[in-house]
Amino acid sequence: MAQKGVQLDRETFSCSICLDLLKDPVTTTCGHSYCMKCIEGFWDGEDEKKIHSCPQCRQSFTPRPVLLKNTMLAALVEELKKTGLQAAPADLCYAGAEDVACDVCTGRKLRACKSCLVCLISYCDKHLQPHYELHAFKKHKLVEPSKKLQENICSRHDEVMKMFCRTDQQCICYLCSVDEHKGHDTVSAAAERTERQRELEGSRLNIQQRIQDGEKEVKLLQQEVEAVNGSADKAVEDSEKMFTELIRLMGERSSDVKQQLRSQQEREVSGVRELQEKLEQEISELKRRDAELKLLSLTEDHNQFLLSYPSSLTALSEATHSSSINIRPLSYFEDVTAALSAVRDKLQDVLREEWTNVSPTEVDVLLSAAEPTARAGFLEYSQEITLDPNTAYTQLLLSEGSRKATFMKQQQSYSIHPDRFTECSQVLSRESLTGRCYWEVEWRGFGVDVAVAYKNISRAGGESVFGRNDKSWSLECKQNSYSFRHNRIKTPLSGPPSSRVGVYLDHRAGILSFYSVSKTMTLLHRVQTTFTQPLHAGVWPYGDRATAEFCKLK
Repeated sequence: MAQKGVQLDRETFSCSICLDLLKDPVTTTCGHSYCMKCIEGFWDGEDEKKIHSCPQCRQSFTPRPVLLKNTMLAALVEELKKTGLQAAPADLCYAGAEDVACDVCTGRKLRACKSCLVCLISYCDKHLQPHYELHAFKKHKLVEPSKKLQENICSRHDEVMKMFCRTDQQCICYLCSVDEHKGHDTVSAAAERTERQRELEGSRLNIQQRIQDGEKEVKLLQQEVEAVNGSADKAVEDSEKMFTELIRLMGERSSDVKQQLRSQQEREVSGVRELQEKLEQEISELKRRDAELKLLSLTEDHNQFLLSYPSSLTALSEATHSSSINIRPLSYFEDVTAALSAVRDKLQDVLREEWTNVSPTEVDVLLSAAEPTARAGFLEYSQEITLDPNTAYTQLLLSEGSRKATFMKQQQSYSIHPDRFTECSQVLSRESLTGRCYWEVEWRGFGVDVAVAYKNISRAGGESVFGRNDKSWSLECKQNSYSFRHNRIKTPLSGPPSSRVGVYLDHRAGILSFYSVSKTMTLLHRVQTTFTQPLHAGVWPYGDRATAEFCKLK
């Protein structure tokens, strides 16, 4: 009780503006006391109104009062300071305008440290203690202080909403579930939160994968910039040496060639820089979205999570920039050097005839066209694929004009051939693939691998399996999962399930991309490498009656 009395004294002799013990106390005519500096500062802000008021009772004074120090009150405050109470107790934290106040405190409320989802009340540390000490409160759910507890109350039945109606996509109470939501698909809010949390994590994984892919492409673009600059610098250096030898005949041409080289260099670098900036902007936006989803995933209040979920988790757009980057030997401007070298070895009359070959031409530093971003763009590169029966495993039935492969229990009547796979139910295409190609595979059954491989892939043993060697690249498709394999390394992938897979190949650029195809196209995986031989499309259906069919796209 003594401590309570001391605390009452402190509040009595505290300034309601700075909340500290009074300093140079003054008393207004309405009877309220303040620090002289605090009330003078408050009234300074009211000078324009020419009416001054008391911050507590709002009584107005005209004109502005002249305040004198209250010596008796000052003496009492000094006496309090001598008792060692000049600092507020460590646990005394009053609620401000932005804080959640304790619902139990009377008078001046303390800041809440927890909110109870069962009581629907916020508590300061003192009033929270029964939740830790009494058995009746042990099962109550405590979360960080929230101003939105009343949103957990059903406006119709005045009950806590602990259920979720999937039919109407809203939080409901138990009475709602047997009333207007009777017969609807209802679950507990916690169960719905768990399912939505899984969806959220899947979306975050997709975002993080896109961030990683984007960052890799930014690095490749930076390497491209450095390669362009290095090649251009070397070309300029070589051209200057050759122009020195031919100075009498080609002096006036030197600056022109340098200007064209630099202009071409600037165009190439500018294009790469622009693409790099766009990718970095997309990465930044993805990181921002990931941070928002992470914050949402940490919300402890199930109802708040579900209320915020629809507006927070908007559909992710497709990547706006899918860079197709052609990393080639540094030969961007060497054609200029070669042409100049040839000209140097000829006489003046030959020089005049061959000059058009010397002028720098457009150099294909980046691919002339980027990888398409919509299905219509991919279809421009559609490739008709047929399967080679000489490579088909003996339990594969080929049909639909050798476009469809079905795994059968019984052996098929194939002749002996050195190209036939003997380890797994695999088959390769007749067509060899170079340049830009696109095709789609419709699959059914337990699972199918969609692959590309070199012609000289092994036909027997473990080395013949798609993705288990350095001669093939394979996408494993099952009902609820995808994974990518190359050279025995398996990479799990995320993406929307679909019975159709699109494959895009840019042989020259070394790009191989796999897409999930439905109403939209979703990138599952992209490979950036160097292909040293023509490729062949391949499929591996496994499980009884599993099928893989190359679709007609034209």
